[in-house]
Amino acid sequence: MSKTSEKGRIAALEHLIKRYQRSYYNGEAEISDAEFDRLWDELKALDGDNPLLKRIGADNTDGFPKLRHLIPMGSQDKAANPEEFRSWAAKTPCSSYMVQYKLDGASLELQYKNGALVAAVTRGDGTVGDNIIPNAPRMKGVVPRLNISFTGGIRGEVVMTREVWRQKYRDKANCRNAANGLMRRKDGAGCEDLSLIAYDAAADGDDSYFSSEAEKIAWLNGRGFTVTECREFHTAQEVIAYREEVSRNRARLPYDIDGLVVKDPVTDMADLRRARPEKQIAFKFELEGAVTVLRAVEWSESGATYTPIGIVDPVRLAGTTVRRANLNNPDMIRALGLKLGSVVTVVKRGEIIPKIESLAAPGEAARLLEQLPGEGGELVERDIEFPETCGSCGAALEDGGTRLFCPNPDCPKRLHHRLEKWISVLDIRELGEKLLRQLFDSGRVRHIGDLYTLGAEELADYERMGELSAAKVLRHIRDRRQLSLAAFIAGFDFEGVAELIMERVVQAGFDTLDRLRSATVEELAAVYGLGEISARTIRDGLAETAGEMDRVLAAGVISIAPPAAAETQPLRGKSFCFTGELATMKRGQAEEKVRALGGSAKSSVVKDLSYLVTNDPQSGSAKNAKARGLGIPIINEEQFQALLENAAGGLTG
Repeated sequence: MSKTSEKGRIAALEHLIKRYQRSYYNGEAEISDAEFDRLWDELKALDGDNPLLKRIGADNTDGFPKLRHLIPMGSQDKAANPEEFRSWAAKTPCSSYMVQYKLDGASLELQYKNGALVAAVTRGDGTVGDNIIPNAPRMKGVVPRLNISFTGGIRGEVVMTREVWRQKYRDKANCRNAANGLMRRKDGAGCEDLSLIAYDAAADGDDSYFSSEAEKIAWLNGRGFTVTECREFHTAQEVIAYREEVSRNRARLPYDIDGLVVKDPVTDMADLRRARPEKQIAFKFELEGAVTVLRAVEWSESGATYTPIGIVDPVRLAGTTVRRANLNNPDMIRALGLKLGSVVTVVKRGEIIPKIESLAAPGEAARLLEQLPGEGGELVERDIEFPETCGSCGAALEDGGTRLFCPNPDCPKRLHHRLEKWISVLDIRELGEKLLRQLFDSGRVRHIGDLYTLGAEELADYERMGELSAAKVLRHIRDRRQLSLAAFIAGFDFEGVAELIMERVVQAGFDTLDRLRSATVEELAAVYGLGEISARTIRDGLAETAGEMDRVLAAGVISIAPPAAAETQPLRGKSFCFTGELATMKRGQAEEKVRALGGSAKSSVVKDLSYLVTNDPQSGSAKNAKARGLGIPIINEEQFQALLENAAGGLTG
């Protein structure tokens, strides 16, 4: 496919996906899930960094007002096999594991005020969703008024049972698709065929309302909700064994599940508010696989990286006809011993993205070959050819094992991709693709720093601009902005290093550009969720773009927000645990005061705790006894207030 036709196809895919998303989220789906997945997969293969692929859900559904979630519905980390789960468990030590079914439906947050249901918010983009309150009360399991006064949110999954689907909605691809469509219908028709299963709850303004996940489930059950299956295990191996048992028996359940959710049993509201909580993980079931033949390999170009895409004989997999499958990188091709003509097993990662997982077992390969017309029982295998030179600059490509890439820092395609990423991160919508291409092709803007040297007169001379348009573009480019360090680094387009990854790095203490630049690969690799490959990418990217970053900052338009440093956080490094009732504030308010001054709040007495706060310090409670045994200071509310006042006074004194 030529570059021109590829761009045209990407634009067409974007248009189709947006259209079908709108109809799907309005309950009037025009195509099946399988057909939609095919379009999604094709866009990812052609343009893996396309912003459309990064959306969690629909963000422009008509018919319902938008409403913000009380707690963001972030994405979960996923483990596809026992090895990945053990790796998470090793990095996230828990005293035990709370395990729930991972329901395969549509997420919904019910919002209550003084016990009355006032809103029902779909997942949307994870922060803002559609308020479908007219439809929610018609669903089974939605409680319109609680038996206590409660203000906060209750999360659940809207599902359709398999029996209802078989009787009434077989025209939909599956139960999940039917549930997603019906819950968003403007007329609410069919919502009585849906059920809500609750799995989480949070009180507004009181992070200590629940202390454990088991307490939440018992509380939900007591309020009249249908709750998800919930079990507690003490070891990772017990969780793995339970997953195998549930996977074998899940066909007998009345509704669909696609794995387990494993959580730390101790509720941590700060973690729950993260874009990707660290103390829970989706432990998916083994992936469905299909056997087919690898016929060709295409190399998708994104920025500096060349990614192999396998072209396979069409095969049905999880409701989709698969023709293209990811091959990830050169090391994977070599490790699997893949050749053109190999009989391979294709799986769906997250049941969305097809991937070539392995060579097929000999017996499976033989059975497939017997069914292939004209193959004569065997296939002629040929080596997979890797591209050797960059199609943009002609430089010799570098095979780094985990990726094949153009090492030329001045490669035109690489530079242009970085500019696009920077404009995307800063959301400079006025600087459109056509104008950027003109500026780039003319040689006027080749690096990010060049954007901040543009003048109005020269910009006005470009095609379809003029003085007014040029002034508008420049005004938005020169708007003074203070970016977080994570966003600033993400804007420089390090391969595979998104803002979320950089947020983890910053939270680990590399919270200034200088600290980040001085970090070693080993230090970065120790950050939760990174590993050596991402650490090396960050380190190399920082070295390569150091001059350009300094130039951008020197222009005086962009600045990096200062870290929450010790001088502005007098309680940094201090931790507090509260037990019993406080007289002047709620426990949640006390914890927020601690966090505002840089400290941390813990739900239990642990070895490194700084203070246990209680109005009954002489009590023989378990927390008091443990604190005394560990030599942890026990202070009362008055002493705690004095400590806060002294800390706050240090900021203004």
